[in-house]
Amino acid sequence: MTKMSGAQMLVRTLEDLGVEYLFGYPGGSVIDIYDALQHSEKIKHVLARHEQGACHMADGYARTTGKVGFALVTSGPGATNAVTAIATAYMDSIPMVVLTGQVATNLIGTDAFQEVDTIGITRPVVKHSFLCKSPLDIPKFIRQAYYIASTGKPGPVVVDLPKDCVGFASYGTDFPPLKDEDLKLVTYNPTTQGHKGQIRRAIKQITRAHRPIALVGGGAIVGDACDNLRKFVERFNMPVVCSLMGLGAVPSTDPRFLGMLGMHGTYQANNAINKSDLIFAIGVRFDDRVTNNVKKFCPDAKVIHIDIDPSAISKLIEADLPIVGDANTVLGQLLDMADEMKAKADNEVLQPWWDEINELKKFDGLKYTKTDDVCHPAEVIEALYKATKDHDVIISTDVGQHQMFAALYYPVDKPRTFITSGGLGTMGFGFPAAIGAKLANPEKEVILITGDGSFQMNIQELSTCLEYNVPVKIFILDNHTLGMVRQWQTLFYQGRITQTNLNYNPDFVKVSQAYGHEGFIVGKPSELEETIEKALSMKDKLVVVDVLCNTTSQVLPMQKTAGAMDEMILPEEENGAHK
Repeated sequence: MTKMSGAQMLVRTLEDLGVEYLFGYPGGSVIDIYDALQHSEKIKHVLARHEQGACHMADGYARTTGKVGFALVTSGPGATNAVTAIATAYMDSIPMVVLTGQVATNLIGTDAFQEVDTIGITRPVVKHSFLCKSPLDIPKFIRQAYYIASTGKPGPVVVDLPKDCVGFASYGTDFPPLKDEDLKLVTYNPTTQGHKGQIRRAIKQITRAHRPIALVGGGAIVGDACDNLRKFVERFNMPVVCSLMGLGAVPSTDPRFLGMLGMHGTYQANNAINKSDLIFAIGVRFDDRVTNNVKKFCPDAKVIHIDIDPSAISKLIEADLPIVGDANTVLGQLLDMADEMKAKADNEVLQPWWDEINELKKFDGLKYTKTDDVCHPAEVIEALYKATKDHDVIISTDVGQHQMFAALYYPVDKPRTFITSGGLGTMGFGFPAAIGAKLANPEKEVILITGDGSFQMNIQELSTCLEYNVPVKIFILDNHTLGMVRQWQTLFYQGRITQTNLNYNPDFVKVSQAYGHEGFIVGKPSELEETIEKALSMKDKLVVVDVLCNTTSQVLPMQKTAGAMDEMILPEEENGAHK
């Protein structure tokens, strides 16, 4: 057999795993990997302009395909620059493998040039991590990393690669074949099948409920459970609410869908779940943005909680009936059990519940006031939806007010078409994630909805888009402020606005043009529709559209701090009648 260096074995292993894109940034400790990578005819390397950007690109690729995203960074600052993106993927359960360079094994612990304890630094924000100690570790650890990242509850895995392990061909050895035992990890054996007795009990509880509701989180999407989920809620005629990460699991245009719930959830979603007597929760963590005050959370409801991660069940909200297992598998079991028990919705029993929900729907909790002189952020999102609703679209967002406006005003009908940083709330995520999404889905229109604060955090990736011809469409909701922090300052800090004004933004149109792209500015609402159409018509170009928006606009509804689910600050126009 041909002798191979550690770097060559790494590239060969990635090829065997079917890796299509590797997003990265080179440095001294990974030069050998880049030298080997140039000979690969199967792997396309994408040179980002920052390691955080590279890892967010891998994340966006993974979110929109369900495949494992791969990134490669150098040691020291390369690895530390990647930490925010790794934590972003960890909080949202995204399958990703990050390959990090490291100093030679004999230098580890000596404070060598560009040495950091990558394993130690990333340990709290990875599903697992590996430190290679010999070239032969590389194929085995990468295969295991791929397996761990993509099975059970998905998540990022780090493989730390000392320079002497990936080094020159003089260290060459035979490439080890894949062995079944490589993937048999004694300490890792995720449960996929739900307990049959719990499945039967769940069906009984659902059929007895008078006010059931389905609460869907991102686990339904990452678990590819959406088809079975729709069948289940149709069979039992359940209203559905979603967390931010669950948007798209059930079509937003489905009459059963009541909207996103939680801090900025819809009026009907928050009120309905608060009135329910049974919550059928699947793939959701019950985090603070969903529950508000856990002591006041849905006092009359029993909770059926399905999650592949046993540590997530009863962590924050006590589950009356826990089911540990893969979301898609468990839903399949529930549907089979419903067939066996001949169980389905009793629409006569549920009619009063639906009457109550339909009454809640009559109140427009998303009402806002338009003006002729400047765009309201919600108005921009609605115009984007109108222009793209018949297209095959992926929406990527950054974090802040624009993220919530997008979640509330852009209906999402398919899973993996709305990508956002939910758990960590990472500004700067949206743009590089959109790049990864577009490379993974070249036939789809990829639109970034961002803010003037978020966009500047990874604006350098405009260069990456030019080099690799990635024609995403970028819409900046430019309100010249850090809008979400300003909203809190306005509501809860007696209007003391401090360090949130962005008065010295660049001319985003000129910046876009300087990077070789197109750019337009929208100064008032009458220009909005025409400019959107013009930008979308430029199929092969990246276009930045800078939309000037009202600085004082707020995202409403908004839950009152430490309140119950139905305690909300509502749009001023209707506040008097619905306090």
